[in-house]
Amino acid sequence: MEVSLEFGRVLRRLRLAAGLTQEQLGQEAGLQRNYVSLMERGVNQPTITTIFKLATALNISASEMITEVEKNCIKH
Repeated sequence: MEVSLEFGRVLRRLRLAAGLTQEQLGQEAGLQRNYVSLMERGVNQPTITTIFKLATALNISASEMITEVEKNCIKH
């Protein structure tokens, strides 16, 4: 499984669980909505800084996000 695709799946799941649109998440994280969309589709890969911004906006730790991605990559 490609890590960028799995990161996108995890990001989308966390965003929806938080009840946020891509636009809202982008605003909370200081990112453009289209960049959030590109990450969710696995087209763009986030920097470590972006991961921290997303995690903060989602009220979780960056390590929780990465752990989810890692667990899902190991399963596949």
